[in-house]
Amino acid sequence: MATTLLLSPERVLTTLALLCMAGTAALIVAVPVHRTTSAVPLPQTAIIPPATLMHRLDGEYNRAGKPVDAPRVAVRIDEPLEIMRYQVTAADYVLCVAAGACKHPDGSPLRGDLPAIGVSYADATDYATWLSRETGAVWRLPTDREWAHAAGSRFIDDARGLDPDDANPARRWLADYEREAARKAASDPSPRPVGSFGANEHGIYDVAGNVWEWTQSCQRRVTLDSANRTVGETSTCGIYVVEGQHRTMIPFFIRNPKSGGCSVGTPPDNLGFRLVKEPHWRDRLAFRLRQLLPRGFR
Repeated sequence: MATTLLLSPERVLTTLALLCMAGTAALIVAVPVHRTTSAVPLPQTAIIPPATLMHRLDGEYNRAGKPVDAPRVAVRIDEPLEIMRYQVTAADYVLCVAAGACKHPDGSPLRGDLPAIGVSYADATDYATWLSRETGAVWRLPTDREWAHAAGSRFIDDARGLDPDDANPARRWLADYEREAARKAASDPSPRPVGSFGANEHGIYDVAGNVWEWTQSCQRRVTLDSANRTVGETSTCGIYVVEGQHRTMIPFFIRNPKSGGCSVGTPPDNLGFRLVKEPHWRDRLAFRLRQLLPRGFR
């Protein structure tokens, strides 16, 4: 009589790892790639390898009742990040609208090669849900840290650069004024065709261009003590971090930030988005197995 042996995922990984170490690595690494067919064109993506980056944390920080710059810390991205090379275009977005899965964006219809703008956080997540259903892959908005990782050298540090012990509020006000005035002077409210702002070192286009991008990171308010230790934190998941020429926070329903809604600093001119593609379990397994191999065999 045949016997069925059930193994937990942990046992499967352990068994495969042992086989890998025993010299059958070539067979294991050839894990089949997950492929799907779809009537919707698949977005162009770039895969960014894992890395540790120095990142200024998102959130509003205060110490002794005074605003201070968020700390800049080492952040580890443990898995490869697959993200769209370009922002979702108007042509991409209209397919979701035509399918009845997305709402019409605010404003006049745009050329197809322009980024989709006039979209809220809710609109962006609706599009991600529709694209996931159409392609069989899982698409979602990036986190603040993932967006910074993808932005690479084009991520803009929004710190004031002031001495945190400086008690003069006029210095903070002046620093904020000069920073926001410089941003506004360089701002161009008219969206440009995707690719107009060039690519960074990862092959990601239009980072910090004139379209700000939604993330899934919730607004945070953090209180520090005199030793810069966190003593209090609140999170509001109806307001989300938006990335671009500067980082700001926008409520989930806002499509045109210039018409209202809370934000930090100068409101963004345009709201758009790009998505991250979640790795299939086979891809995750292949990556972890490759990490077990000696460096020369990866």
